[in-house]
Amino acid sequence: MLHRLETARLADLAEESTRLLLRLLGWRGRIQRSSCLATRSERAERLADLSAATGARGSLCGTGGMRYLVTGPFEALGVSIVPFVTPNTGVWRDAREMSSLRPLMAAGIAAVADAVRTVAAGHQQTMGSA
Repeated sequence: MLHRLETARLADLAEESTRLLLRLLGWRGRIQRSSCLATRSERAERLADLSAATGARGSLCGTGGMRYLVTGPFEALGVSIVPFVTPNTGVWRDAREMSSLRPLMAAGIAAVADAVRTVAAGHQQTMGSA
């Protein structure tokens, strides 16, 4: 269900658009606000703490982030760093240059949902063999 969002805050728009995308893709997880979770203040520690607090066994990291991510805090909490590179085919074509809305507009909700499930299944398989 779409509804009108009246706000002057970019954070509100980002949150609502993320919720909308998750609903469109059929995601049934629970959303938690990072401000409600105990974390340290340094960047890598904060991300590692958030990953651990949500029960994550792995954290996806794009190619840009892999160049500077400090992995020690993740390792200390038992959270694996999983490099994520989108393929250049199917719904992922041009994904590195475009918004997440592009694949939805170009391929449709069902195709993007299937592609996301495929990536998640590959991630689960990788984590299971670790």
